[in-house]
Parts: sequence; structure tokens; C-alpha cells
Amino acid sequence: MRDPLRMCALGLAFWLCLAPGNRSAAYAPVAPKDDVLLSTMQRELQRAQVSLGTLDPAPYFLSYSVYDQSRWSVLSIQGSLVSSFHMRRRSANVSIRIGSAALDNTHGAERKSAITSGVLPLEDDPDAIAHELWRLTYEQYRKAAKAYLNVRTGTRVHVQEEDTSPDFSQEKPQSHVDYGELAPSPDPGALEKMARQYSAYFRKYPNIYFSAATINVQETRLHFVSSEGSQVIVPSATIRIAIEAQTRAADGMELVRVESFQAESVDHLPPESEIAARVEKMASDLNALRNAPPAEPFDGPALLSGRAAAVFFHEVLGHRLEGHRQRGEQEGQTFTKKVDQPVLPKFLSVTDDPTLRTLNGTDLSGWYEYDDEGMPAASVEVIKNGVLKNFLMSRMPIRNFGNSNGHGRAQAGLVPTGRQGNLIVTSSRTVKESELRKRLIQEIKHQGKPYGLYFEDIQGGFTLTQRSLPQAFEVLPVLVWRVYPDGRSDELVRGVDIVGTPLAALSRILTTGEKTEVFNGMCRAESGFIPVAAAAPAMLFSEIEVQKRERSPSRPPTLPKPEGPTPPPTSPLPDSPTAPPAAPPEKDTDPPR
Repeated sequence: MRDPLRMCALGLAFWLCLAPGNRSAAYAPVAPKDDVLLSTMQRELQRAQVSLGTLDPAPYFLSYSVYDQSRWSVLSIQGSLVSSFHMRRRSANVSIRIGSAALDNTHGAERKSAITSGVLPLEDDPDAIAHELWRLTYEQYRKAAKAYLNVRTGTRVHVQEEDTSPDFSQEKPQSHVDYGELAPSPDPGALEKMARQYSAYFRKYPNIYFSAATINVQETRLHFVSSEGSQVIVPSATIRIAIEAQTRAADGMELVRVESFQAESVDHLPPESEIAARVEKMASDLNALRNAPPAEPFDGPALLSGRAAAVFFHEVLGHRLEGHRQRGEQEGQTFTKKVDQPVLPKFLSVTDDPTLRTLNGTDLSGWYEYDDEGMPAASVEVIKNGVLKNFLMSRMPIRNFGNSNGHGRAQAGLVPTGRQGNLIVTSSRTVKESELRKRLIQEIKHQGKPYGLYFEDIQGGFTLTQRSLPQAFEVLPVLVWRVYPDGRSDELVRGVDIVGTPLAALSRILTTGEKTEVFNGMCRAESGFIPVAAAAPAMLFSEIEVQKRERSPSRPPTLPKPEGPTPPPTSPLPDSPTAPPAAPPEKDTDPPR
């Protein structure tokens, strides 16, 4: 059973759920003295403190978060525009906690009672903004008061929990106001042209049944104020290009390739020539996969590329290091009692550093200045030389970890929880990439296996962390090769997923490569979709288990594709931004493939 609350759509998150809404000019930065939104939020917060403080039960904490967002979304299929719109929206979260930090309305199953969400007027009309904040505040108070009653009743009839940590951490008030300008707003015409061209590349391939390109740009300015005295204003921006192509093998198996490109601004994207080369490889990969034999269940030596290893660590390890998963009677708590104990081979260390904007010249999607609880982002060394040292903490304390380390993250409208940002794996035992392949073959021979596996690319996966379900993971590769020890050429196979349990899988890493690779994507969990990055070197495993993937019984289309005009030759986009030419790839004397 797949638990959608633990599923990460790394590289596959098309933001097409957005419907055209209020349209306006791009976000215009304002000077502090002109920030009507901030002053209205502060005034209403103070008024709510006084008024609600006379009630029984009275809140001990209030906060307002407003996400002022501008979004551009373009979708093109087969080289033709399907949708294009710009939307601006102000989303408001009102948080009220009743009781005390030791026990409040958010305890246990009542976690969702922490916030009520709505929308605010786009215009800086203080009366209209105040009215909506007032309405949301009282609605949230009623929800919190009811939940607090349930919590108090529960403490009388339920057995004492194993972790009796407080429900909310004590933190210093934060003051950070950044009115810096964001990158120039994108030209919608240029975005549309890019989307058309990227989806049109596949028109010349008769076996590609569906192709699409989406481009999403989002600019956000977060306003956060709290009854503790915090005042935080931070801007952020991102552009994401996702290109998808689909085909079907003769036995009915659906085959999908997705490439995504994510950066802080349009001018940080790779040059158009690099994107075009990746798109052409997608088509070539799909053609090869249609003719590749289906894989069989296997357990044996395997080599993961850097990108594949990055996704693997995000799924298998990263989610189990998120703080809120260490408490609660429903959580599996894989690593809760393993602090200061080895959980990885001693040559591996893991840090989650959302303060890092780039790595090896690549923008990292998990970068941010302040989290969604108004706490400053911080680099956290979670594993040092294989030994567990820390967890990724929001303001929900756990035993022996009573404070936030700036990892409380959420999609607007949801309650922040401890989440990953930029998960970076480093190794002190490295070999050249070509040496990794030789060691893979040695391990295949040592174990007497007919072949090993090389995972060139992975599109995402999901992991289960609750006790009611198996403590397992499933990672979804898209390019997998059989590597034979007798000198035969590598063989591409299809329809295989990596499965296993985390403690066993993580203990079987033998060595790593030298080059760190980055995977940017969108991750979905309890607190919604958030941008994340993972980085790791290639890794050699003594053992990885794979299973056959589910396939459709449908045949490939019997009706031939319509014959249209020959697509125009691809050419650079003259008005699209370009980046400095990428450095030539490192050449291995005997690369995996």
C-alpha cells in the first residue's frame, strides 16, 4: 500500500493544479514605511492578543503568515500551447495555540488544529485586510479551543506516551526584514516559446505517444509576525522546467522519461543547447527501453550513479531523520534511539544545509533564508562519520532535542513540520568512477552472481514510516543496466523498482565515487509540496533488491499517429536567456555506460 503522505514526486511535480485567478502586474517591492500589509498584520495581532486573552481558554501563542505570490504557468503539448496564465495570490495562515507549550491543542492527532488558512485582498486596503485576518483568527480560535478540549480528555483516558516532550519549543524572537528586489519578472512570450520548442522536439519520433513541457515561475514574499515579537520578511523565487515524454512497449508496459531543470531565476537555467541535448537523450532512451527486455526480480551487487544515489538517500534516509517522525505512537521511529550510534558506514557523513544556494555551479532547490515558522535556516550535520548526531527540527520538540534548527517547512495552508532542504552526502572513501565499475564486476564475481545492476537515473520514489505499515521504501529507476562479469556489453532492462528496508540497505554501501551530483525536485509529505535538493557521489552496494514493476495490459496504439508537417529544425531561442557554457564532462577511461 502506498501512503501518499510519504510520497516524493522528485522531478515530476507539475504545478498544473493552479487555476487562473486574480491577474495583476508582477510583484513590486515596497519600502518598509509603505508596507501596509505588515503594519495591518501587526495591529490585528496585537488586538487579537488582548481580546482573546480575556477568554477561557486563552491562547498562549498567535502568529500570522502571509505568502504574497506571483505565479506564471505555461503548458505545451506536441509543440503547441495548451495553457498560459499568470496568477497573483495572498495566502494567509493564522496559528493559535491554546494551553501551554508543554501541552496544547496541536498535540498528537490534533496537529492540524494549529492553523486556519484563507486568502487576503491583493490591494493594500488595511480595512479589508484586517477584516479577513479577524475572520480567520476567530475561526482558528474556535478550532483550537475544541481541539484543546479533546487533547485534555485524551490525556486522562490514554496511557502515557513514550516521549513526553512539549508540543512547542521556546525560541528567541526573530527580526529580519528583507525588501530586496527579486529577479526581473519573466517575459510570458519567452516562456511560451520555450515550452513550445521543448515539447516539439518529440514530434519527429513516431514512437513517442505523448510529450509535454511545463514551465512554472513563482515569486514569493513571506510576511511573518508572532505574539513572541518575531517579525520576518523574506523574498524567494524559483523557475522550474519539466519535460515529459511517454511511450509503450509491445507488452503494454508504460515507459516515461522526465527531465526537470530548476533554478533561482531564468538566467540561472542551463543554456538552451544543454536542455535540447537532454531532451534528445530522453527520446533515445525511450526508443531503447521499448526494445529492452523486462527485468526480473534480483538481489545482488549494484552501482548507483550520483543522481540516483542522491534520490536514494532522500527517500531511504532523509525522511527518517525528520524530527516529527521521532515521536508519536504511530511512527516507526527507525532512528529515534540510535543517536550517537553508527547508522551508516563510517566513511559517510550527511548534512542538510538549506543555507547553501549552489553546489558545483548548480542552483539548489532546497535553499531558503528562514523557514515557515519564522526561524533562521541552519546547516545541520545529521550524521558524522557514520554516527547519528541530530535530526531536522521544526518547533515540535522531541526527546533530547528541544529546539528548532530552522527546518520547519510547509506548503502555504499546511502546518510546518521538520523537512529536508538540501541533503548532502559526503564520503571519505572514494575511487575514480572507472574504478567503481571494476569493483562492481569484482563483487559480482565474488558473490557468484550472473550479473550486477547499474542504475543510471532515478525519477523518484516513496517511503513508509508509520508502524501500521511495513518500514520499507520503493525507489523508481528509469534507466537500469545489467553489467556482466564476462566482458559482455551492458544490457538495458526495463520495469524494475528498488525495494527494501532502510537499516539493511544503508549498511551495504562499499565505497563511493569522487564526483558529487545534484538532483533537484519537489517533495510531498504531510506539510505539502516543497522544493528540495539532494546531492551524493556514485555508490557501490554489495546488495540491492529489485522487484518487477506493475504494467498495463493495454497494447500500444493500433491506430497510426496522424501524419503532420515535418517539424521545423531545432535552433537556439534567440530571445531566451543563456548561461555560461557548461564545463566539459569529466571523461572516464572505463565509464559505467
